[in-house]
Formats: sequence, C-alpha cells, structure tokens
Amino acid sequence: MRLLLAEDSERLQELLSESLKQAGYMLDVVATAAELFSSVAATKYDLLIIDLGLPDGDGLSAIRDLRATGMSVPILIITARGSIDDRIVGLDSGADDYLIKPFNHAELLARIRALLRRPSELQGPVLRRGRTEFDQAKDEVRCSGRSIQLRLSERRLLAELMRRSGAVVAKSAIEGTLSQSSRDLSPNAVEALISRLRRALSDAGSGIVIETVRGVGYRLTEEDAP
Repeated sequence: MRLLLAEDSERLQELLSESLKQAGYMLDVVATAAELFSSVAATKYDLLIIDLGLPDGDGLSAIRDLRATGMSVPILIITARGSIDDRIVGLDSGADDYLIKPFNHAELLARIRALLRRPSELQGPVLRRGRTEFDQAKDEVRCSGRSIQLRLSERRLLAELMRRSGAVVAKSAIEGTLSQSSRDLSPNAVEALISRLRRALSDAGSGIVIETVRGVGYRLTEEDAP
C-alpha cells in the first residue's frame, strides 16, 4: 500500500515516516499543496494523509479540489483544529476521517487500517448502497437512476449513514451533522428527520433501510442484507 503524507512540519514528517514505514506502508512525503497536487497527478495512492495548515494553501480547499476531480482515494485529515465545527467542515469537504493533533501513532495506524478496509463503493464523491447513489460533488441523490428531492438536512444525514453503512451512527453524531443545517434543534428533530428520510427512501425504491438501535443510534443496511 502506498500512502501520501502532506505535512509541513519536518519533525512530524520524520516521526510519521518512521511509524508508517515500520508498519509496512510505502510513503511519499510532501510539504505544500502544490506538491500534493503534483504527486497525486503522477502517482496512484491508496490513501492520503493531509494536514490542514499547509504553507501555500488551506488543506480543506485542497481536499475539495481533489474531490471535484472525481478522485475517490480515502483522505485522513491530521490537524490541531479540534472543535466539533472544524471536524464537521473537514468531513463535509470530502475527508473520510479526522484526527486531532497531538495523536497516538497506534490510533493513526488503526484509522488507516479502517479506511483501507472500506469497500470502494463507500469511498469518494459518489456513495453507493442498494439502488441508491449519492453524488456528493453534485449534491444529488438518485434511486434506480432517478433523482429524488431531499432537504439539506436529509441529504447530510443520508451521506453520513451511507459513509458508515453497516455501522451504528450515534444519535449525538447525527445531531452534530444536523447542527450545520439547522441552528435550533428540537428534542425530537432527529426522530422526525429519520422518519422523513425513511419515507422518502421507501417511496423511491432505494433498496436501503435505516434501522433503529435503541438507546444508541441508527444503522443503514441494504434491504436484502441478513
């Protein structure tokens, strides 16, 4: 597996290079957004690790630009920006995971392994499950090839559930997702949103269902999944 690290701190470059190479990964290292784009254009990578504070441009803009090209390689953000809003913006910009500095190298390796295990249909700008496609670049949801109309909050929730298909998404995580599209959340906002989204997906013949895991959250599965 070949990884690309975009990080301008020489000390962190050295530490991560040693850790990742010891774990068996091939690693290329760049220090700027310009070098990031050049490397991605020239080499096929299995995963990108991107610091948001690059000296010649914001990492978020770089991630958006990469996703706009249709690139589906998993992206892991590493950054000192640790607020909930920062994490939401990072994930909504196209990153697959978000790790706050300082971090434990064992956790970094675990997150990399998890991202590399994800099936290709759950990566990149187009999410696919059942008969449903979510084109994140166009912000468009299609079921059996037909576009369906969903509210912004419904699209945000669907993207979150599709990215983590088969896993339980905590209600608190959903509330964080909703907070970007609705400033005032009522106590029953999540339940109401889930109900509307379930109805829309069922009416469209989406081939996916949203299960309730009582006391924890929700899980998206395919209709014919056991």
